[in-house]
Amino acid sequence: MKFRYVLAGLLPLLSSCAMNSVGITERGQCDKAAPPLMTLKTAQPVEHSEIPWWNQSVFYEVFVRSFADSTTGPLACDGIGDIQGLIENLDYLNDGDPATTTDLGVNALWLMPIHQSPSYHGYDVVDYYQVDEEYGTNEDFKRLIKAAHSRGIRIIIDLVLNHASMQHPYFLQGTQPADPYYDWFVWQDKQASYPSGPWQQPIWHDASKQAYYGIFWSGMPDWNYHNPEVTQEMHKVSRYWLEEMGADGFRLDAIRYLYEEDGKLADLPITHQWLKDYQGLMKSVSPEKMSVGEVWADTSVVSDYGADELDLTFQFDLATAILSGVNAQTSDYIRFAIEEIETYFDPGQYATFLTNHDQNRVMSQLFDEQKAKTAASLLLTLPGVPFIYYGEEIGMTGVKPDELIRTPMQWNAGPFAGFSVDKSWQQPNDDFEQKNVAIQSAQGDSLLSHYRNLIHIRQQHPALLYGATTMIDSRSDRVMSFMRSSGVENILVLINMSRKAMPVKLKTYELEEGTYQGVNLWDGTPVEFSVKHREFKISQLETIEPYGIRLIRFERN
Repeated sequence: MKFRYVLAGLLPLLSSCAMNSVGITERGQCDKAAPPLMTLKTAQPVEHSEIPWWNQSVFYEVFVRSFADSTTGPLACDGIGDIQGLIENLDYLNDGDPATTTDLGVNALWLMPIHQSPSYHGYDVVDYYQVDEEYGTNEDFKRLIKAAHSRGIRIIIDLVLNHASMQHPYFLQGTQPADPYYDWFVWQDKQASYPSGPWQQPIWHDASKQAYYGIFWSGMPDWNYHNPEVTQEMHKVSRYWLEEMGADGFRLDAIRYLYEEDGKLADLPITHQWLKDYQGLMKSVSPEKMSVGEVWADTSVVSDYGADELDLTFQFDLATAILSGVNAQTSDYIRFAIEEIETYFDPGQYATFLTNHDQNRVMSQLFDEQKAKTAASLLLTLPGVPFIYYGEEIGMTGVKPDELIRTPMQWNAGPFAGFSVDKSWQQPNDDFEQKNVAIQSAQGDSLLSHYRNLIHIRQQHPALLYGATTMIDSRSDRVMSFMRSSGVENILVLINMSRKAMPVKLKTYELEEGTYQGVNLWDGTPVEFSVKHREFKISQLETIEPYGIRLIRFERN
C-alpha cells in the first residue's frame, strides 16, 4: 500500500533507564568513561502516527548465541549467548534516552531463530512454541520484550515456515504412509536418481522405502503446505508468538520456497496467495505487527512479493551494489540499483542491508575501515529500512564456513572478548584485543562512532527515515549525490567514494534558482549555497575529502 507522508517534527526516542558511559554491561567492573561523541541538536519529538513504525526504524540483527553470555541467572557464564545476556546489553543498542549519543541508537531487533533446535544456528526447529533451553525460557523472552519496549526497541523473530528439523516429533511420526503426520511432509517413491536444486544441491533424501523433500538439507524436511493442516498449525504458531509472547513481527526465512509443483521449486502463484492470507492473519492480530521476507533473488523477482504479502523484503541486489561500488570507487552500481528498486516498490518500502548471517562479513569484503565507513554512510542515508548485522559496526571479520561469520561479539580486550567469562561456544576472532566495542567507544573517529553518529542523525530527520529520493548529477561517478525530501525538510547527501579528494560540481533540475541556507548535520556548521542555471555552488566546499560525507539540511531563503 502507499502511505501519505504527512510529517512534522522528529522521531520520538522513548525514555527509560540509564547506561554506563560505553553502553555495555561489564563483567566484574565498569569501563572507564569514554569521551562524549558529538552533540546532536534535537527538536521536540512528535509521533508520526501515519508512518509505520518499521519505516521509522534502524534494525539490528542479533545471533543470540554469539551476542552475550549472561552474568546472572541459571545460564550465566556457560559460554553460550542467551536472552538474559541480551537484556544485560540492551543499553549498548539503545538506552532509551534521546539526550545521549553513547548508545548505538537502533530501535528494532531481528533475532535469529530462538526456538528449540538440535543445531547451533536454530534453522531446524523441533518445537515452535518453546525458546531453546540454551537461550532461556519463554518467560525470559517476555522479560526481553518488556525491557526492550521500555527503551523504544521493537523485536521481530526469525520464523522458519518452510521446513522443520528431521527431529521434529511430527516428522518422526510421519515417515510411513500410515503415520498420522505423513501428509505434513512431501514424499515420493525412491528413484535411482533425483533432480538437483537451484544451487545443484540434493533435494530428495532417501528414508526407508520413500524419499522426502528438503530443499536445503536432509536434516530439514520441507513442510507440505498442500495439506491445509500445516497452514492451520503455522497460523497457530504465529498467533502464539504475536499475541501470547508479544513479538512485534517476523522475519520469514526462505519464504519463496513454501510450495513446489511440477519441478518448479520457488515463487509459485500459490505461494503468493498463501502469503496474502498470512499477511491478513498478521494484520488481524494488529496492524502494528510487521513481516519482512527473505526472497534471495533479483529485484525483478523480489518485487512480486508486494505489500499485500510482506511489509518489507530484503534487497540483495542493492547490498551487492553498495559493496561492489565501494570497492570499485564508483556510484554507478548504486544509482542503477536504487532506480531499479524504486520502479518496482513504493518509495522506501523495502529492507536494505550490507551483509547478513549467510554472507562473508563486510570488513572481509572491503578490507578497509574508510571503505566500511563509506558503505555505512550509504546504507544509513539511502531510502529503505536499514538492517545492521551484529558486529558490523565495529568491523568484525568473517569468511565462510557459516560458523566463522557468526563468531562471538567483541565487547572488550578481556578473556573471550568480554562475550563470556571463562569459555565460549566458539572462539572469538583473533583481532578482538585491537577491535572491540570498548576501544572504539573511546575513539571519536572509530567505525563504531561513525555508525552511532549516522544512526542518531537518521533517527532525528524524517527526510532520511522515509523521505523521497532524488538523484543529483555530481559530474563524476566518484561522488554519490542525492537529495532526501519530506514535508518538513530537505537534506542534500554527498558521499565521496574515492580515496582521493574530489571536486564538488553538482547540477540539478529539481531546485529553483536562488540562495539556500543550511547546516551540515555532521558537525553543525552553517552552509550556504546557490542554484543558478541549474548549477549548485556551495560556499566553502569546492572539494570533498577522500571518503568524506556531507549531510546538508537546507531551506530556501
